[in-house]
Amino acid sequence: MEQGTIVTAAILVIGDEILSGRTKDRNIGYIAEYLTNMGVELREARIVPDLEEEIVAALNALRARYTYVFTTGGIGPTHDDITADAVAKAFGVPIGEDPRAIALMMERYRPEDLTEARRRMARIPEGAELIANPVSKAPGFRLGNVIVMAGVPTVMQAMLDDAAKNLATGRKILAETIEAGNVAEGRYGGPLAKIAAAHSGVTIGSYPSFAEGRFRNQIVIRAKDPALIAAARKDVEAMLAELGEEGEILPRAKTEGDRAPRG
Repeated sequence: MEQGTIVTAAILVIGDEILSGRTKDRNIGYIAEYLTNMGVELREARIVPDLEEEIVAALNALRARYTYVFTTGGIGPTHDDITADAVAKAFGVPIGEDPRAIALMMERYRPEDLTEARRRMARIPEGAELIANPVSKAPGFRLGNVIVMAGVPTVMQAMLDDAAKNLATGRKILAETIEAGNVAEGRYGGPLAKIAAAHSGVTIGSYPSFAEGRFRNQIVIRAKDPALIAAARKDVEAMLAELGEEGEILPRAKTEGDRAPRG
């Protein structure tokens, strides 16, 4: 794509086990960082249960809005793995056992071990391109702008490496972090909002945390143009220097469980 083109994405995480808390999602953060480093802007992440109508509705909403939609989960061998069927329904195409997928799986399984359950993983919507899975061979697939991957993190990561080869990318978003020092977030919130409004093409965020026995505030400046970041950084640092001279100190936390003050 041309330099400056904006490429956007959404993640659709599928699975009752995520919503119940039984399984902790480890894929959203990985995909987000991966896409950011490619110049693809992640704009939304959703989690839906193993219900076909919920998956179809989310897919149709997201694929119409973003350049790409990445799904994770629901392409395994059990009865509740219905992502492939939902994708086929969303696109209005047939689904069936794909000989290409069977051939890939035969690299791992003996014919007698390719059970009916395992053959479910070879069901691919008509017209889809396969996404390689070097870990366990059962492939993911891409149909239109929807990239369908496994939920197991190691498998998903391998699939993402393969899918990324054919993705359009935009200009990478750069980021710089400024330590707010002893200035409390509640004191710089107003001036920071004015700086953000004055710098078009830049996003500025404030992120409190707890580290090394003290509360810590960091200000992150993001933009695609390093010159824009530099200009905004100059104003932020000047603002912090001015407020810091007034001498208000962030309080020391009493326990590790204390959170950074929001004011």
